[in-house]
Amino acid sequence: MNSNYTVLVVDDEESVRKLLAAVLKREGYQVVCADSGEEALVQFRAVQPELILMDIRMPNIDGITAFKEMRKIRQNVTVILMTAYAAVETAVEAIKLGAFDYVIKPFDIEEVKLLVNRAIQLRKMTEKIDVLNRQLAESYRLDKILTNSPKMQELCRTIAKIAQSNASVLITGESGTGKELIANTIHYNSKRKNGPFIKINCGALPEGLLESELFGHEKGAFTGAVMRRPGRFEQADQGTIFLDEIGEISPNLQVKLLRVLQEREFERVGGNETIKTDIRVIAATNRNLEEMVKQGEFRQDLYYRLNVVCLSAPPLRERKEDIELLAGYFLQKFMKENDKDIIGFDPDALSLLEDYSWPGNVRELANVVERAVIMSTGGMIFPEDLPESIRESKDSRENQLKSSLGLEKAAGQTLKEMIKKVECMLIKEALQRNHGNKVKTAKELGMSRRSILYKIQEYELD
Repeated sequence: MNSNYTVLVVDDEESVRKLLAAVLKREGYQVVCADSGEEALVQFRAVQPELILMDIRMPNIDGITAFKEMRKIRQNVTVILMTAYAAVETAVEAIKLGAFDYVIKPFDIEEVKLLVNRAIQLRKMTEKIDVLNRQLAESYRLDKILTNSPKMQELCRTIAKIAQSNASVLITGESGTGKELIANTIHYNSKRKNGPFIKINCGALPEGLLESELFGHEKGAFTGAVMRRPGRFEQADQGTIFLDEIGEISPNLQVKLLRVLQEREFERVGGNETIKTDIRVIAATNRNLEEMVKQGEFRQDLYYRLNVVCLSAPPLRERKEDIELLAGYFLQKFMKENDKDIIGFDPDALSLLEDYSWPGNVRELANVVERAVIMSTGGMIFPEDLPESIRESKDSRENQLKSSLGLEKAAGQTLKEMIKKVECMLIKEALQRNHGNKVKTAKELGMSRRSILYKIQEYELD
């Protein structure tokens, strides 16, 4: 249905206005008419039409002048111009200024209908994209990041400082720590937020395909290249490109990427045309690029180009304060997706989540909560709804602790004997750390020098 879309028809010939109005109304559009450039500007302000179909040649204010004035009022105005054959050159110039298209008088009414419908479809698509961009920008507001962790709060403060700049950013951290979330947040809080945000996983494609993905290719550049294809750097113009797993790219591509960062230009695969691009580069890796530079696996100059600002995403085990918060968020998300009604986590289940080391980080937590929601048959998430690996992890760590303290065979020992064993071990380790310095050891353990000397003698540690 097109009834929500208004077309403003502007022509100083009444017969043309009546014909177009009748045709467009049959197509389902609301139609408003104007007989001059002056009237067109009045109606444009009054009804805010989605599309203007306007003649170029009119007395006083012509169509081109009226179009320019409309763009001052609303930048994204959609205009189709009508012109006599002799004025085609003027219409082409108008397209360069931002007009959607033009038709030549006397026009084919089917051509006009086709152009109008195409312009409105593009308008609808643009509106959907605008809504999506607004939703994305809202989703990635800094105050939307769920955290109670001082480390994450400090990271958010840094993101707020750097987002408005154009500096390249390198995000480091283990898999599953939210590096892509950080990249999204930087983009949607930057001056480029209305531009494209292009993502590519550099570790997911072989070198040949990755080069074509990044830089595009010309027709015939390789077998199967049946047409020209723009690359991600072209698509990201005026926006941000996110290069995930940057540590996986080959030395050959490292050279080409360095040129893009330095010169902001490149050539498509198989082409000679130099293409300029205005982009911000955000890269991410779970590898140690500094060590790769030392080993000769990653170019030092590229590393410094990428690492203008370095952000480190902390693993979940270092932000235990966030586990309950994130688990609650994922619970709500997966309850909705699976049409379940669950009150929350049983205290024992929550304790297991908080005690677990989370080698897969936030991504693993999301998977665990989703599984728990699916497995749950009651009104709460209980320990038995969690994976066996998490339930067994606490017992395993307790046994490891006992073993490290020498208490795995504590049966039959008195409390005093066990305390002495632990005390001896702690003093011995502290002496080793301090290279036998008794004053430093006493200070570290909060003991007097006399006490430490007595204990060293008692446990024969000297």
